[in-house]
Amino acid sequence: MIRSTLFTRSALGLALALGAAAGTVIAASPAVAKEKAPAVPKIVPSKAFAPLYGPMKTALDNAGKRQDVLDAKTAVATAAAGVNAASGKAARDAARANYDATVKALGDKLAAEKTQLDQLVPAISTPDDKLIYGQLAFGLGKLAEDKPLQRKGLQASVDSGKLVPEQQAQFNFFVGALSYDMRDWAAARAALQNAITAGYKQNDSESLLAEAYINDNQAAEGLKVLETAIAGRTTAAPEEWLRRGVVVAYKAKLADKATTFGSKLVSAYPTTQNWALAIAVLRDTARYPSQETVDLLRLMDRTNSYMEGRDYVEFIQAADPRRAPGEVLKVVNAGLNSGKLSAKDVFVTEAKTIASGRIATDKASLPAAERDARAGSATATVVMAAADAYLSYDNPAKAAELYQLALGKPGVDLPRALTRLGIAQTDLGQIAAAQATFAKVEGPRKAMAQLWSAYAASKVAPAAAPAK
Repeated sequence: MIRSTLFTRSALGLALALGAAAGTVIAASPAVAKEKAPAVPKIVPSKAFAPLYGPMKTALDNAGKRQDVLDAKTAVATAAAGVNAASGKAARDAARANYDATVKALGDKLAAEKTQLDQLVPAISTPDDKLIYGQLAFGLGKLAEDKPLQRKGLQASVDSGKLVPEQQAQFNFFVGALSYDMRDWAAARAALQNAITAGYKQNDSESLLAEAYINDNQAAEGLKVLETAIAGRTTAAPEEWLRRGVVVAYKAKLADKATTFGSKLVSAYPTTQNWALAIAVLRDTARYPSQETVDLLRLMDRTNSYMEGRDYVEFIQAADPRRAPGEVLKVVNAGLNSGKLSAKDVFVTEAKTIASGRIATDKASLPAAERDARAGSATATVVMAAADAYLSYDNPAKAAELYQLALGKPGVDLPRALTRLGIAQTDLGQIAAAQATFAKVEGPRKAMAQLWSAYAASKVAPAAAPAK
């Protein structure tokens, strides 16, 4: 069986989990095997259909025991394993061609049985006939590794109207899963939606529906499905759903959706890798100027989610060693210690030299800057400058006081002041106050504030348990 791409899970594998044995009229899948089996209605073939059904069932049973068929199925399984193990486009293409050839060879060995099955179609006259035909078609399709025939059989069973509600929803899911593996996106969406509407939520059916939109170049609709599925859960959504949402939104240039999924991701699963993803996506979609970049990369620093030298370099450039020497020196040293910055890099050495040479004077100016900021005539610019200096020197208590003071000044850059007040409150452990502050941020900084708020919450809340 060839694996399809959906969170490393094969949709076809779920379809085959139906496990209908050749000749079985109704079979429960492993997904419901532990539950009480639904009542099976009595199935009676019509007089015209009955004489054809018996021989077809016998032929199918016998085919499943034939050595040439068993050998061909072993060849298919070996070829499928080769596809999964192949690395590189050329190797994958060759392995897939081999797989297709082995499936065709298996199908050729069952050509007579397929012809015999086709002869049943004109004799179908009742819902019972259609259900029996559907099960025979699925059984032969499974034996032949023939996805279209499997889907045809399952759809006939659904269309018969003879399935109990639980089976109707389940079979619709399997039709959708097979359609997904066949890349028939429209059919996959229709069947999966029918299954979900009927209450079938097992086997990641909702995420599969979302992927059926995404793979058909309908990212916005797919993300909407994913959001609805996440909102309907009583526990945290699976981590891979949230990561997928971030990546799909980013590639589709849906910045708001990328931020939404990013915030949900780090709120539920605040790992270093997830913080790096959420911050990197916001950085690339928002294209912030220097002051906003400083605050976003401060979050990267707090979460220790630097992933490459570029992260440190952008922080150094945005913060500027002449304006915030203490903070820049800390970033430079962190980058050097991580091995992501090189001491031989001229940019790095220059930044470190400038920052080191200015720290003493800059620190000595802090008391005067604070005194000027607290003067009644101080402007918003003066107060913000003092607050920024204290924040850059890891003195959040002083910084928070001054940001509060700046908020009362006319002409203050409100989103910037609120963001940095929230950062200072977070550093102080004042989580509720920080979240309330971040919630007030509007404009381009709002998305950043949402991530900061998630970080504040993560300092007191445990990470979500893996979704089951």
